[in-house]
This record gives sequence, structure tokens and C-alpha cells, in this order.
Amino acid sequence: MTTGQLPLVAALDVGGTHIKAAVLAANGAVLHCDSADTRAERGPEAVLETVLELARTLVRDHRPAAVGIAVPGLVDEAAGVCRFAANLGWRDVPVRRWAEEELGLPVALGHDVRAGGLAEARLGAGRDCGSFLFVPVGTGIAGAIVLDGRAVTGRHGGAGELGHLPVRPEGPPCGCGGFGCVEAVASASAVARRYRLLARLSPEEKVSAEQVQLRAQAGDELAARVWREAVAALADGLATAVTLLDPERLVIGGGLSRAGAALTDPLHRELKARLTFQTCPELALAELGHRAGSLGAGLLALDLLHATDRAGERA
Repeated sequence: MTTGQLPLVAALDVGGTHIKAAVLAANGAVLHCDSADTRAERGPEAVLETVLELARTLVRDHRPAAVGIAVPGLVDEAAGVCRFAANLGWRDVPVRRWAEEELGLPVALGHDVRAGGLAEARLGAGRDCGSFLFVPVGTGIAGAIVLDGRAVTGRHGGAGELGHLPVRPEGPPCGCGGFGCVEAVASASAVARRYRLLARLSPEEKVSAEQVQLRAQAGDELAARVWREAVAALADGLATAVTLLDPERLVIGGGLSRAGAALTDPLHRELKARLTFQTCPELALAELGHRAGSLGAGLLALDLLHATDRAGERA
């Protein structure tokens, strides 16, 4: 289906909890949204079938010209293969080939965070910026290096893993197998876990990172300590990234970004205190929220169409 003579694309962002889907116009406008539960406990094949089923519905109802799929983990975008995604149970899954065979359309495969960075670059907090680092801080912490509107992938698809920079060598274990990584100290899950441990809460007493931050603002000294530790660890990781990449802007997203100035103000102060000769970049909050991944997947599909058109013109 087209709007006028411009093609539509379908987009899917595959997460550990939900699969978000959308249909985008050529200008990036969202025309339709849908979602499904991932239910990863069913196994990797069942998850992939849910992705393809949702894609089939979008193709049937909207007749897009291409499909973009964003997935977590280690993604070989050139080969169209998800090398490893722990929360999906995927290893060496040829997502692009299987989706193209199933849907009969060209498919672009991308990494979920890099897709989110691409969307922020073109439609969100990085639209007027030549280079920036997109850092979603949620259950985990990741990063996307965006230069001139394109996300850097690295030789093996692992560029931007800021969450696994070790900043506290004697710190808590990280899911990657290391110790004291940024993610193990400064992610939302780490903040909540640290507070529960220090406050000696029972397993039945649930507390989120957002609640820890609110308690800190209300004068809870233990919560304030945990929040300060998390901000300091994140600043350490960002200082390393700034030294290596010299970005114009840092765009902070993910669930923890909902704290707003309670996160960005102390983070900016801590980052400036760590930098000597380096220029401290601007610090901004992401604008697209949970839609960034699916929007980015749609942009990858549009890029694929444009590249195909250019190739046809040259032929």
C-alpha cells in the first residue's frame, strides 16, 4: 500500500517482554501501532513465530513495501543474523532470510538500541546534531554511537556497549560475566537491587529505581546514597566514552530518564568533574521513549528501499 506514490513500511521492535510493531509513512509518521507479548519462556522458535505472525498481519492489512526488524543482543546486520540474544534464547538465527521467505518482501535487520539511536538522530533529540551517543538506561544499559545520522555497528556488531565498561572492578557481578560494569551499578535494576540490599528489605517488599529516586528526594539518606553511587558510576562510563568518541551530545533514554533533571543535573556535574582536556558534550533527554526502537526499525526499512531505488537507477 502507498500514500500517494510514497511507500509504507512495517516495523517491529522485538524485546524481552513485548514486541512493538508499527506502520510508517515515508516521512517517518506512524500510521498504525500494534504489539504482542514476547513470552520468551516458550522457547526461541515460538518467539520467532510470534514475530513473523505479527509481521504477516501488518503485511496483510497495510501492504508495506519493506519490513524493518530490530532485535536485542549481538546482531550481524550485514548478514541479517542475530548472533546471540540471551533474553530471547536466540543464537545464530537468520532473521532476515526467514522473514523475507515468509513475507515475500525485502527485510532490514538491526540492533534495537542502534535503531533507537537512528530514530533519535532523525526524529528526536539528535535531529540537529552531527554526532551523539544515545544511552538508554533501563533494566540494562546500552549505547548507540551515531555519526552523521548513521549508527556505528563495529566490525562484529558490538559497537556501543557502554553498559559493560568496568567502572568498579571490585563491584557486583554483571550479567556479561564481568564485575563492576556500568550496568551492574547504574541500571534501574541495579539501583533497586542495591537499595533493597542496604535497606534489608524482605523479598516481598518491592521497590523500583523510580521509587528509590523519589525516596532520595524526600530525604531518605540511604536512597540518596544509592542514587549518588549510580550517577557516579554512569558518569565514569560516560567520561570514558567522551574521551574516546568526542560526541557533540549525550542523549539519555530508557526508564531511568523519566527522573528528568533529578538524573541529568547531577550526571552533568559529575561528568564535568571527570573531564580535563575533553570538551563536555551537551546532555539531553531522549524524546521518543519506548517508540524509538520500532521507529528506528521502520527507518532501516525505508533506507533499504532508498538503497534499492538508487541501485536500480544506476543499473
